[in-house]
Amino acid sequence: MRESILTIPVNEIFEPKDGCPICRMRDMLEKRTTEYIMGAAMMEPDVRIETNRLGFCKTHFDQMLKQKNRLSLALMLQTRLDTLRKEIFSKPSFFGDRKKVKSLEKNNSNCFVCSKVDWAMERLMVTVFELYKTSSEFRQLFKEQEYICLPHCESLCNMSEAGLDKRTAADFRDDCISLASKQLDVLYGDVSHFCSMFDYRNNGENADWGNSRDSVERSVLFLTGRRPD
Repeated sequence: MRESILTIPVNEIFEPKDGCPICRMRDMLEKRTTEYIMGAAMMEPDVRIETNRLGFCKTHFDQMLKQKNRLSLALMLQTRLDTLRKEIFSKPSFFGDRKKVKSLEKNNSNCFVCSKVDWAMERLMVTVFELYKTSSEFRQLFKEQEYICLPHCESLCNMSEAGLDKRTAADFRDDCISLASKQLDVLYGDVSHFCSMFDYRNNGENADWGNSRDSVERSVLFLTGRRPD
C-alpha cells in the first residue's frame, strides 16, 4: 500500500484492529484538540475568541476536566461566562427578546472541540473512501476490523453515497453492516450469558462467567460510540 502524508494517519488508525476504527479516529482528534487548547493555545487571541463564541459540550468539558491544568479551563470559563453575560443576559427583558432566545439556543448547540473534530473527520473520511476505492490492501484491512459501532455504521453508510461510486458504495455498506452485525451477535451472547449467571443454578463457586463480566460496558460502547465512565 503506497503511503503519503494523507494516507499515513488513516493507515495508523486502522492497523490496530481494536474496537471501532472511527471511534479511534475521533478519540485521537479529540485528544489532540483538547490538549492543544488546554496548553499554550489557551492564550492565543484567535483561539480564545472562538472558545468564547462556541463554548464546549458536556463530553468535551469532561475530557478537559480530566486533564491536570484546571487553571486553563477556569480562564476559558471566565471569559466564556462573561461573554454570555454581556451578549445575552445583559437586559432584564431577556425572555421577551426573541433574538436573544435564538442566540441562547445557538450557544447551547455549539462546541469548539466538536467543530474542530468534525472538520478534521470530514477530511480524513475523504482519504478513507479513496483508499477503499483504490487499494485492495486497505479494503482488506477495513474488513478485518474488530467491529464498527452502531452510530459510525450509520454515518459511514450515509457518507458513502457521496464519497464513493454506486457499486463501491454498496460493497462498503455491506462491509460496515457485516462488521456491526458480527459485534452485535457477540454482545448478545455475552450479555445473555451475564444475565444467566444471576440464576442461582449457575452462580456456584466455580461459576464460568466467560467474557461476560464487562459485556454491559462493551454494549454501551457499541450502541453509543462512547465508553461509559
